[in-house]
Amino acid sequence: MSTGSRNKRREKKSDEKRSGEFAEKVVKIKRCAAVVKGGRRFSFAALVVVGDGKGKVGWGYGKANEVPPSVEKAVKEGTRSMVTVPLEDSTIPHQMIGRYGAARVVLVPATPGTGIIAGAAVRAVCEAAGIQDILTKSFGSNNPVTLVKATFAALEQMRPRFDVERLRGVTLS
Repeated sequence: MSTGSRNKRREKKSDEKRSGEFAEKVVKIKRCAAVVKGGRRFSFAALVVVGDGKGKVGWGYGKANEVPPSVEKAVKEGTRSMVTVPLEDSTIPHQMIGRYGAARVVLVPATPGTGIIAGAAVRAVCEAAGIQDILTKSFGSNNPVTLVKATFAALEQMRPRFDVERLRGVTLS
């Protein structure tokens, strides 16, 4: 059995877990090969999204010589880099565009019952944050790392309705 198929099986097994009160979702596992005197030496990098399903979400990127330690490192980094996302019922308060590098992600609030209309990387972030109804569209790069970072850029700019009312000095209908 090759190491590639064994690692893919391990990756699928550890796809989504619960650690404490946080749910972790493995978005991408990359395998890197360094050619050395005796052949190839493989290392792994894991991109993981961690969230509590109630508005707190973070992402982490971990590297190690095996898959499980890289996932553990990514989860540890993800729990350290948590941000709070303002939610209105089961969706986001307003439309937002997030940019990171060549990736652009548009997040649009949706009516209850719509579900999460998103690609794999953006879907992982929305599920971990507890967003249940959202429409998304990604433009430019389809690299999962840049898509996750662009999604976080959009979510960090979100403002709840009462913040906007307070800042503008008006009441919104």
